[in-house]
Amino acid sequence: MGSSILDIGVSGLLTAQNQLLTTSHNISNVATPGYNRQQVILNANMPQASGAGFVGRGVHSTTVQRIYNQFLASQSLQIQTQSKSLDSHYAQIQQLDNMLGDATSGLSPALQNFFSAVQDVATNPSVVPSRQAMISNGEALVARFQSMDQRMLQMREGINSQVTSMVVEVNSLAGQLAEMNQKITLAEGAASGQPANDMLDRRDELINQLSKLINTDTVRESNGVINVFVGNGQALVVGSNTLSLKAIPSPDSPTNLTIGLVSRNSTIQIPENQITGGALGGLLSFRSDTLGSAQNALGRVAITLAQSFNAQHQLGVDLNGDMGVNFFTVPSPRIISALTNDSASNIAASISDYSALTASDYQFSYDGANYTLTRLSDNTSISTLVAPSGGAPLTLDGISVTGATILTNERFRIQPTINGAKDIAVNIADTTKIAAAGANRTNAAITNTGSGKISAGTVNPLPLDPNLQQPLSITFHTPYDGQYDVAGIGTGLPATNQAYTDGADISFNGYTFQISGSPAAGDIFGIAPNFNGSADNRNALLLGALQTRNTLENGTATYQSTYGQLVSQIGNKTRELEVTSKSQANFLTQIENTIQSSSGVNLDEEAANLMRFQQAYQASSKIIEMSNTLFDAILRIR
Repeated sequence: MGSSILDIGVSGLLTAQNQLLTTSHNISNVATPGYNRQQVILNANMPQASGAGFVGRGVHSTTVQRIYNQFLASQSLQIQTQSKSLDSHYAQIQQLDNMLGDATSGLSPALQNFFSAVQDVATNPSVVPSRQAMISNGEALVARFQSMDQRMLQMREGINSQVTSMVVEVNSLAGQLAEMNQKITLAEGAASGQPANDMLDRRDELINQLSKLINTDTVRESNGVINVFVGNGQALVVGSNTLSLKAIPSPDSPTNLTIGLVSRNSTIQIPENQITGGALGGLLSFRSDTLGSAQNALGRVAITLAQSFNAQHQLGVDLNGDMGVNFFTVPSPRIISALTNDSASNIAASISDYSALTASDYQFSYDGANYTLTRLSDNTSISTLVAPSGGAPLTLDGISVTGATILTNERFRIQPTINGAKDIAVNIADTTKIAAAGANRTNAAITNTGSGKISAGTVNPLPLDPNLQQPLSITFHTPYDGQYDVAGIGTGLPATNQAYTDGADISFNGYTFQISGSPAAGDIFGIAPNFNGSADNRNALLLGALQTRNTLENGTATYQSTYGQLVSQIGNKTRELEVTSKSQANFLTQIENTIQSSSGVNLDEEAANLMRFQQAYQASSKIIEMSNTLFDAILRIR
């Protein structure tokens, strides 16, 4: 009997010791990231049969089990990877929002200052300081465009740098996961299948860290090994083996680094739209959805401003009596050949309608039968069976492909406005080159006896008529019959027996004017080149009017409203991400609190357990002591 009691006491002593060790282990790891509380699972020993029934034989420890909820852990990973993606996107777009919306360093002040200087030239067309101010403010506007574009370029380079460093971190975590898989397999095998709790916690924490970087899926095998997949199912860790990620140039835009999966001796690009979570997903989403379109939208304002201002400036005359030249340098579209294209393949593309430009990139491709131009923002496309040419271009949104030497399954990316803010420049340094005056002057002969008046007239839009500045004379018939003759050099001249309509447009040599009132017989009106236009502000007024003219969005928006729309879009998106990011972070906190409530270490609870298990240990010691007393008593029996 003493031996049986002793065995029971020893079993209780050992289990209490295991419980004390496990509780102490919990307390020691209260601050360890990813640690799950452990508990000793007890089972009663097989009882001994007797005539009086089954008599208990003590207790034993079955296993040490961690308190772990697989469902909550999986949910936490999903929420966390989404939260980190939103946080990453928000951190980037906030910088962009601050730059675009700044009241002093944004584009709006520079745009306003430039057109104020244009209006000053219109007020004082012959004053050199006013003309110099117009050039200086033009250069300041150009500098503002270039500065904002440079900041966006720095953000793009920063994203490339972060992508590279995050890929290195992902590969490191993948290697540690594979190593941990192997250690767990060996450890549990040596322990007859008992769970290696601390190793399992460490592996789960590595997966947790990985999910912060990239969207991660896990598959648990029957032997306890966890395989890890990223993106849309690309294997990263399989058992104790790993594949690695690599930062590679995007095939369609080599200045952008994207993610590739290294498989043997080749690297396969993971489509960016499949990397939807983690900090990497947020960075790539910001670059493709926000940064690219913002840079394009800013470039569109710059290009359209340069083109429309140049077009009007060329219709005027400078102080030397010469027709105006380009005030700004108009940037050209960027064309990128895919890395997989043949080096001899090329295309020619240009902007045919600046007012129709969008903030999207475009792709020109050939599938062996169709030549296709696609707007990448929404995949709208047009196709032709014949290779585009100058006489038969392929045109979408004002972008015209006018030539193509391309092989089957090759593609080109066209970025019509990406260089707009970077490459715009002021083309004039000489103040006399500002074409503030009108090209021609109109006059009425002093001998006229009727009440007819001739307007100042305007130059027709480009291209200029080569006979624009040829003198013309308009003479009304004698006797007066409501008709007039036009004398001069140009297309359709001389023109006789023209019917007079009060106030109607009259156009010759690319110049349009009106005669109103009641001309008399023999009245003469003249048009002559404006060789002395120092005090003439007609073209300067038209240049100033461009500020409020709808020149973008197919003639529905001004420069300022288009830029304001960009600021509004980025601001709204920033606010949306801020709210969504905070909401997701709160949701993650709730899930983590739920996990901690069941799996986390509670020091108060562990302190109580420590006392309870200590008492159990002491009680078991008393049983052993009692067993010894009983055994001594038996020995004293004679």
